[in-house]
Amino acid sequence: MVTTEDIQEYIKKIPPTPEILNKTFLCVNSGDLVKAAKIAEQDLALKAYLKNLVNKPIYGFRNEISDLSQIFGILGVNAAKQSLYNYMLSLLSPKTWVLFKMNQTLFYDFQADLSRKWHDILVYLKIDDKDIESSITLLPSSIIVCEALFKTNIDNVKLLKSAKNMDYNTILKRLTNLDLFDISRHISKSWNMPDKIGEIVQAASGVKPSNNRSINTLGKWMHLLLFYELSQPRFIEAGLNDFIEFNVEYASDIYEEFMQVVNMDVKQ
Repeated sequence: MVTTEDIQEYIKKIPPTPEILNKTFLCVNSGDLVKAAKIAEQDLALKAYLKNLVNKPIYGFRNEISDLSQIFGILGVNAAKQSLYNYMLSLLSPKTWVLFKMNQTLFYDFQADLSRKWHDILVYLKIDDKDIESSITLLPSSIIVCEALFKTNIDNVKLLKSAKNMDYNTILKRLTNLDLFDISRHISKSWNMPDKIGEIVQAASGVKPSNNRSINTLGKWMHLLLFYELSQPRFIEAGLNDFIEFNVEYASDIYEEFMQVVNMDVKQ
């Protein structure tokens, strides 16, 4: 049995954020995107990451965007902060995945797709909140933690998976007494995010609704987004879809609206 204390210790061992990334975070948080771009220029890996992100087909630019000032301007404060979180996770993600059929490119695509669609949802809902925009980062970060936990218990995990046909979220509960969304909440606290962020992610499980109507609404949108993304063939093959079970009743009232927003994003 892996205890909550073991998980907390693992989260604490996550390497500190590089200095340049920290300084860029501070500038973005204060709304100074011009200064953030100048600082980010000093980190060639960060610069390449942001350039690759903005030039993905989903943004729809015909000509390549390479100037960081322009890139930060395109992203805006909220999306820039979210992108920095994603870059930080790319530094923490395993070079080689043992249990999940993942690689760094696929994990990057997973982060980018989630972030972009979550941003579009918040724009649609007219929500301008840096912390809420960054909340979508918690699920990919939790998957990194799960990979590490499962790797150290690989024989037990494989036995439960093959002999009892358990999904990974059930196995996670067996090992830790926590599910993916509980681990996300622990990470949100470790990262000093507001309590509401942990509540949104908990609600996104589809089985732990919030008494707060606005938080519960965001939980429904995140629940649908996670199910939509993890149902893509490449993520099913990777084994990630085992972490969320679609609760039809929980999100039925916004399902059609959600599909309109997602389809609108695809058309763009």
